[in-house]
Amino acid sequence: MPNEQDVFNVTKTLGRSPRGDFLVAVRTFDGLPVVIRNPVVLDDGTLMPTIWWLVGQAECLATSRLESTGGVKQAEMAVDPVLLQKAHHVYAAKREAMFPFDYKGPRPRGGVGGTRKGVKCLHAHLAWFLAGGDDPVGRWTFDKLGLDGTSYQR
Repeated sequence: MPNEQDVFNVTKTLGRSPRGDFLVAVRTFDGLPVVIRNPVVLDDGTLMPTIWWLVGQAECLATSRLESTGGVKQAEMAVDPVLLQKAHHVYAAKREAMFPFDYKGPRPRGGVGGTRKGVKCLHAHLAWFLAGGDDPVGRWTFDKLGLDGTSYQR
């Protein structure tokens, strides 16, 4: 469970209170949340297709800047589409495994961030990559931003 400071930091980054319990999946070495893991069903019953969510302020800003300069299209052209599709399938399977055994409602479709094909959001790919996912777009984003893997703890 997140502590009060985690909730404060995530709220500040999101610009709103989190809508469900979350776990901090990745932190900076000084303890700030960078990636949270969301539940698959939020407190109000809304489905959450994005398991891993980028909440580190510096990482969010840098990723937004990359997206604003055509980063989504660049990433899609740079990565192997077979590896990208594999990443979407693995992500979807991990999300599916998070549903309670007796859950009878609808389920999200698609892979990273709910995407079925291609790239929709570099933030979602980077979040999963930082959390340990084998995501070629997350790796591409990480490299493009010049991030340092020794700056994070899982």
